[in-house]
Amino acid sequence: MFVCLYVYKGHSSDVLGILLIFVKAYKHKPDFFSTGEATLYLFNSGAQQLFEVKAFHEEYRSWFIGQTVQQDGRLLFVTPMDPLFLILYYLIKADKERGKFQPLDQVVLDSEYPSCLLLLKCADVKQYIHHITEEKEIGSQKFHKYSQEKTLKWLKIKVSRTVKALKSNNVSVGERVHAATFISGKQITDTKEDYVRYAHGLISEYIPEDLSKELLKYLGLPELKSPALEPPLKKRKLSDVPVEAEEDYTKFNSRNPKTKKANSKMSAAQKALAKVDKSGMKSISTFFSSKPKASK
Repeated sequence: MFVCLYVYKGHSSDVLGILLIFVKAYKHKPDFFSTGEATLYLFNSGAQQLFEVKAFHEEYRSWFIGQTVQQDGRLLFVTPMDPLFLILYYLIKADKERGKFQPLDQVVLDSEYPSCLLLLKCADVKQYIHHITEEKEIGSQKFHKYSQEKTLKWLKIKVSRTVKALKSNNVSVGERVHAATFISGKQITDTKEDYVRYAHGLISEYIPEDLSKELLKYLGLPELKSPALEPPLKKRKLSDVPVEAEEDYTKFNSRNPKTKKANSKMSAAQKALAKVDKSGMKSISTFFSSKPKASK
């Protein structure tokens, strides 16, 4: 794997004998499956090998180069890539538009990015193009047409090799695969299906969505579905008959409201006095009443 700290922007640049070009390709976004998107790729000197360029980017990052500061702090990782993935975009496009056998140099064409013809110079293209096309040879010239059947067989081999690489590097994939189904609280072990499904996901980043679904069927993998939500609890059906209380709760509120109101206005001293035994006691008003006249 190569690491490129910084690349110059432009349709093509020659940096230390390495050519950087823009090529249209399928990206892992629904909007680009049918139209393609311009993406930066790299060729070695002589355009014999294609490399994918991926950027690791974080905010507030810069590079110190000598006595200068480079504002663009991205770290670019460069890895070898099979050029057939990029040629596949042009083959499918030509098959939909014309649906006939054509020379490859008439298929891999782009007015916006004419450098895409460099894909045909890669060493592996002529040797392996038959994996994704039907071929006809007339005289000394070869004609090609996209073949989905051959492409699926080729992609299956890619998936198998990816699975082998994942296992040899002890990459655990079970939890990543099952994360899409929201399964939690269970011990997840890596199964053969988990590896195949994960490898399928990696390969699908470079092919159209429709082809990805066909590959899923070709591999014999069912589509992952999230578990169904538990149905809500059923509500008891309300009866049309009026509901009546089984007990008379009014007995707890049977006091005279006037008495209750009067009691609520009594002071603490009055309440204490009311509890005193008043038997044999005279009312205070008797001391102020007129005395009875003495009898003659």
